[in-house]
Amino acid sequence: MYIREIAKKIDSHLNNPEVILLFGARQTGKSTLLEMLAEKHKAFKIINCEHPSNYQILTSLDMPGIEALFDNSKIIAFDEAQVIPEIGKILKLIFDDKRFSVKLIATGSSSFDLSNKTGEPLTGRNFSFSLYPLSLREIYETNGWQFVLENLSRLLIYGSYPGVIDLPLKEKRMKLLSLTGDYLFKDIFKFENLRNPDVLLRLLKALALQIGNLVSYSELATLLGISKETVMRYIELLEKSFIIFRLGSFNRNLRNELKKRQKIYFYDTGIRNAVLNNFAAPDERNDMGAIWENYCISEIKKIIDYRERFSNTYFWRTYDGAEIDLVEEVDGKITAYEFKWNPKRKPSIPKSFSEKYDINDFIVLSPDNLYLLK
Repeated sequence: MYIREIAKKIDSHLNNPEVILLFGARQTGKSTLLEMLAEKHKAFKIINCEHPSNYQILTSLDMPGIEALFDNSKIIAFDEAQVIPEIGKILKLIFDDKRFSVKLIATGSSSFDLSNKTGEPLTGRNFSFSLYPLSLREIYETNGWQFVLENLSRLLIYGSYPGVIDLPLKEKRMKLLSLTGDYLFKDIFKFENLRNPDVLLRLLKALALQIGNLVSYSELATLLGISKETVMRYIELLEKSFIIFRLGSFNRNLRNELKKRQKIYFYDTGIRNAVLNNFAAPDERNDMGAIWENYCISEIKKIIDYRERFSNTYFWRTYDGAEIDLVEEVDGKITAYEFKWNPKRKPSIPKSFSEKYDINDFIVLSPDNLYLLK
């Protein structure tokens, strides 16, 4: 069983009164994390909100019935809470009702739904956390660094979902194809009433083909035969469902810097490859540079979130082609990253960037110094 980095953070908040909200894509291990916490703490009860009887009691707003459901436990975790209509209102009623005196946790597989239903009612009453596919640190702390080195290619091709990483190769592929068939998008289909779900999957495939490239909503709209507004809405839903994330452009001073442009990456490269149904080995692919870039940026994103670096991330590019893959800014200090799967020579930082910005560090990440992502 993998020990999650975020477990300690959640544990440290269990003595605080605020409601804990835990977001993440399906199959990233939210239920398993709750079970691990339950083993550690007494009087900890997990309520599966998808179970019909639990659903009926919670949606009835029958407070004595809800109190009976708790079985005198002091820590109550509502798993898959996004299925309960008005879940924010219910959590607020429990939180404000002095007879309960319980610590509340709610998990949701899609932040766009759970956060909409909890946001306003729980203003000032909650702490929010996100759970991603396994981080590099979580993998090596469980399996050792030698495992990481020997399995790097598989991590890049098949990703780091907890239910995938330890499967045999054939089963990895089957599991990922099952996830990307419709399981990861279950909540979008259910709660958003999409008129044409097939367009969402076609959009995801288009995005998978252009990771690391600038995204044009207008070009995607033309390709898919839908409006630009629909493309933007679908991308927002995919991002709030923890399938993809956007990276904006860094610009401050230079006239020829790209502004208001975005790149889109996948939280998990295995999901990206499954969308394309392409699990070819690294030496048989022509997209390993893009996959490596996606993997590194995703890992850095986990580090920033889990270890509370409180930084902003961007890419940087000028109209004349100068580029930096990732710019991380912390309290005005800039770290620039370049990601090279097979570096033939060490790249240098663009002169137009170094002359205008005070750079704290320049890091070139390749498989040879993967340990920097630990």
